[in-house]
Amino acid sequence: MKKPMLLLFGLFLSLQWTNAQSSPDYTGGLKVKLNDDGSKYLRVISWAQMQATYNDDVPDNTSKTSFNLRRARVLMFAQINKKFMILTHFGLNSLNSNTLSPVGKGDGSQLFFHDVWAQYSLGKDHVIGGGLHYFNGISRLNNQSTLNFLTLDNNRQSWSTIGLSDQFARHLGVFAKGKFGKLQYRVAINDAVTNGLDARTPENGGAAVYGGKRILGSKDAGKAYAGYFDYNFLDQESNFLPFKVGSYLGAKKIFNVGAGFFLHPSGSVIANGSGEILQQDVQIFAVDAFYDAPLGGDGSAITAYASFQTNDYGKDYLFSAYGTGSMAYGHLGYVFAGDKTKTRFQPYISYGTNSYDAVDDNRNILGIGANAYLSGNNSKLTLEYKNQKFGNSKTGALTLQAMIYL
Repeated sequence: MKKPMLLLFGLFLSLQWTNAQSSPDYTGGLKVKLNDDGSKYLRVISWAQMQATYNDDVPDNTSKTSFNLRRARVLMFAQINKKFMILTHFGLNSLNSNTLSPVGKGDGSQLFFHDVWAQYSLGKDHVIGGGLHYFNGISRLNNQSTLNFLTLDNNRQSWSTIGLSDQFARHLGVFAKGKFGKLQYRVAINDAVTNGLDARTPENGGAAVYGGKRILGSKDAGKAYAGYFDYNFLDQESNFLPFKVGSYLGAKKIFNVGAGFFLHPSGSVIANGSGEILQQDVQIFAVDAFYDAPLGGDGSAITAYASFQTNDYGKDYLFSAYGTGSMAYGHLGYVFAGDKTKTRFQPYISYGTNSYDAVDDNRNILGIGANAYLSGNNSKLTLEYKNQKFGNSKTGALTLQAMIYL
């Protein structure tokens, strides 16, 4: 493992002698104005994230290095009147040698809609809308943008319903969002997915299965409810779009405290000793805090985040990354002082611990990495080592990612 790590680390360090210019022409992005004052417009955002990973914990017949197109996305939104807007977001995720197909027609090669929603303004500060949307509850990280992570990627367990009640962290339903002074809110009522990732059959006397709608039907288990509320003590964050910023690199002075929930009545089921199916409510609650601020006028900045979350997916639930229990997670990053028009560096550390009612062992995940910002969040390289321990399983991976968004 030592040689590949040194090669990747050397590539990352070589950026210290690369002086890339910022993108002063990006201000508004790729935006087509449909009238003189710009109140009618079409905005397009496109981004790609490419990864190279070294993993020492693989079978003997598997290569320790691999490549992955982590994300390739296009997002568009438009309005011809400030009273209403439509947003469309499509792309693909995690295209690698196992999901590629010979002529690009396999499931892994296909584009799909991440978001499609329409919204209507109810005055200056309040909006209602509906569609396939990302106005999620629970926590900031469950509403995280993929454009400006502090870490290489989001904390996996913080996308707490992905594939269980939703389609890739998006629900189909109606939402309301807005603010009362410094308090921002988002709430939603959604239809839960019928055929989620948890396709297991409940075992007599066994643990819960997240299959309430599939097994009980939509009358008892069809709806899910979500909300997130955060108070902006310092600079006010935009809530025009649902995607929460991971790091402002000191461009703003932000201190927010938030709380959120997700409720899915009868979302899970268990089978008692005689095989009778019983309903189990899914209930998730979290509190979190986010701080991002410059540390003077020299370009240095700090980003910090912490959350605590309780997860109730039903009796002794444990499936994939999720389980009934609790989670604590946090990360911290520091941008070194420097010219904001040149390459800037941001080392960071993250740590999460997940406890589960079903087992005695905790899942502990440590990440150590650094970002090299060639043009702020619009162009950056990230090198991260992540180590995960859960029971007898111990994994470690070193990943280098290149990202550009326009």
